[in-house]
Amino acid sequence: MLKTFGTAFSAAALCATLSITAAFASTASKDFSGNADYYASYYHGKKTASGALHDKTKLMAAHRTLPFGTKVRIVNRKTKKECVVTINDRGPFTPNRVIDVSYAAAQELGIVSGSKMVDCYVVEED
Repeated sequence: MLKTFGTAFSAAALCATLSITAAFASTASKDFSGNADYYASYYHGKKTASGALHDKTKLMAAHRTLPFGTKVRIVNRKTKKECVVTINDRGPFTPNRVIDVSYAAAQELGIVSGSKMVDCYVVEED
């Protein structure tokens, strides 16, 4: 009986460890780094891929594959300034960028002078 309990306990511990590892891996693998830039004023009020209107005063961003509604914490690698944006558009369509942000997000990140290196962390998926 003790041997059976020990085997069952070991199996339960292994399952718990695998679940935690899988959950961590799925979140960690969605983090990314690269250049970020911001939308030109021309796009203010235009419809995004999600159907929402682009608002340069809101913390919004475009990413190629993350689901709409995903929250991403973006950190300017040089200044350590950061903000959390909501993905509501597709892009960027320039190969050297990983994310495009609204003007409000660019101001918070300190990237209004041009493209900058950022680290991005998926905070919450919709």
